[in-house]
Amino acid sequence: MDISSDIIAALQSASHIVAFTGAGISAESGVPTFRQAQTGLWEQYDPTELATPQAFQRDPRLVWEWYQWRRDLIAGVDPNPGHIALVQMEQRARQFTLISQNVDDLHERAGSTAVLALHGKIHRTKRFNDGQLVESWPDTGDVPPRCPETGGLLRPDVVWFGESLPAEILEQAFAAARNCDLFLSIGTSAMVQPAAQLPIEALRSGARVLEINPEPTPLSGQATWALNGPSGEILPVLVARAWPQETG
Repeated sequence: MDISSDIIAALQSASHIVAFTGAGISAESGVPTFRQAQTGLWEQYDPTELATPQAFQRDPRLVWEWYQWRRDLIAGVDPNPGHIALVQMEQRARQFTLISQNVDDLHERAGSTAVLALHGKIHRTKRFNDGQLVESWPDTGDVPPRCPETGGLLRPDVVWFGESLPAEILEQAFAAARNCDLFLSIGTSAMVQPAAQLPIEALRSGARVLEINPEPTPLSGQATWALNGPSGEILPVLVARAWPQETG
């Protein structure tokens, strides 16, 4: 693994590190990517046809059951060494911001705090009609369940196709990208907008960008450094080399 001393020095000297994660880091824990999740009973469905408000209005039970199946998949896996290394980085960095495109809770289960979840969180539930989060509801057997206060249908708190990313979280993510001096792009294709603009924004603002991904992406040629490989192997090495006194 060819990790230059410049990368280690950048980690050690950074006043603000931003880590931006995509599906790749969760895939290393066994979470299927969005399109890979179509197996078994769900092979006949196009995921882009299920993850829309229109699909929910047409067949709310089908969409809810698909998301429940995905929730169960996520519940059966654990955070991997990449997730753990980001927790350790957060504990050692002067300032640290974690931005994720993933809807699972693996970062939080690993111990990360204050994750900026651009695409929502699959384990949270909200009302379909107004987006109000709902913590609990009586088990009436309804699928999907209904809000105990309004009777309205409940849905997963994730961003569907045709919906905007949460404005406040997106604003915080771009502010962090503009104000960091080291930006890590981890396990993301760098193709999904508007999130793909985050590392570009960091570069424009003078930050150095380190990409960690098994395969090259559209970002690779612009990044300051690009390391090809699994984040679960690379991130622990970065932490151990940058902060050896604290990890030895």
